[in-house]
Amino acid sequence: MLFTQLVDDDLGCASYLVGDERAGVAVAVDPPYAIEPLLAEAGRRGVRLVAVLETHTHADHVSGHGRLALEHGLPVRVHGAAGAAFPHEPLADGTEIELGDVVVRTIHTPGHRPEHCAFAVVDRSRGDEPWLVLTGDSLFVGDAARPDLAVEAAEGAEALFHSLRRLAELGDGVEVYPGHVAGSLCGAAMSSKASTTIGFERRFNHALRESHDDFMAAAAGPQPPRPPNMERIVELNRGPFLGAQPPLEHVDAVPDGAAVLDVRPTEAFVGGHRLGAVGIPVSGSSFGTKTAFVLPEQRLVLHAGDEAEARQAARALHAVGIFDVAGWQEAGGEERLEPVSLEELERLLEAETVELLDVREPDERDAGYIPGSHSLPYRTARAAAENGLLDGRPVVTVCESGPRAAVAASVLQSLGVEARPVLDGGVSTWRSNGGETTSFRRCGT
Repeated sequence: MLFTQLVDDDLGCASYLVGDERAGVAVAVDPPYAIEPLLAEAGRRGVRLVAVLETHTHADHVSGHGRLALEHGLPVRVHGAAGAAFPHEPLADGTEIELGDVVVRTIHTPGHRPEHCAFAVVDRSRGDEPWLVLTGDSLFVGDAARPDLAVEAAEGAEALFHSLRRLAELGDGVEVYPGHVAGSLCGAAMSSKASTTIGFERRFNHALRESHDDFMAAAAGPQPPRPPNMERIVELNRGPFLGAQPPLEHVDAVPDGAAVLDVRPTEAFVGGHRLGAVGIPVSGSSFGTKTAFVLPEQRLVLHAGDEAEARQAARALHAVGIFDVAGWQEAGGEERLEPVSLEELERLLEAETVELLDVREPDERDAGYIPGSHSLPYRTARAAAENGLLDGRPVVTVCESGPRAAVAASVLQSLGVEARPVLDGGVSTWRSNGGETTSFRRCGT
């Protein structure tokens, strides 16, 4: 059996190549929009791709099924409940795809979305029982999918509860390969491990251990932020096939109405950038997601250290449905973003001369925050500035370790707010240095 997992580290998304090397055939499961690594792996393994399988209509990243269909003539298969507008062969519970001695068996597992399916993989040269299962956005390593993106949370959770129990019946030795690892917005507590087993998850995963009532109560509780551009990405993924984008070109000027996105490392951005630019390093974590949160539906010009860095950024933006990129330019400029050390922050807070914004997510802040700080997740900084929600004092932004503070400060600075980030650590460093923190305890907890 041929089996390869490919992970997009920026989004925490996994795609798979499954097939039979002796027969020379394979399928792509949940392919990313950047299909080149998948094609390269198929070529390296000497197999011919014969179809694309989708576990569901993805809401956090653009699928590559359109490119594989248009550029390579592959048929696409997805469950009939997806409502796909593209040519496809519908999957149903029990549908089997034969690839030499390998059989991919469809298990309908609604919950995350009504059409969601898992794929049990059987190697008939070893036996008739599944060897592994691709669980998509149902069962993760250490967690389960969120149920609130396609239907009401209670409806999704009810279906997901039963789908997870059905997966648990596959047997303790069956290996589990999910559609996401840590870094995705599709689950709050998932591990960074790439795989697990049914037996391990049955023993340690809260989603498989909880009673029905506890599972439903948890589903009604706080969820991670919804993926940015979610509605647009869903429509792209179930609409007409989406082909490749034109090559990224160098441009001499920034078109009217376009925003400048500086993708260099934070250290380079703070040292000098174009007036009004927003800084989000492509070398950091969740670059595409952060950009989609703070620069939604805007034409962009990329400022980068070189062409390779610009092209890397463009690929990551395409993955989250941002295609309106006018081109790229060499980065640099006169505007600076002055960091604040924790020692200076202590003096500024004592003098009450700044507004301290904690730009982590609310659940992170509740566990411990600097007294006097205000909660403003980095993804909402633009709206806060545009709607007059800041108190007029200079702003200092802080997070857990620096990256989100830098993004938030750059967004605020681009809108004319005097903002400075804490880059040499964050709230945890403040606490370990002896600084005071407090916590927020929700009712019933």
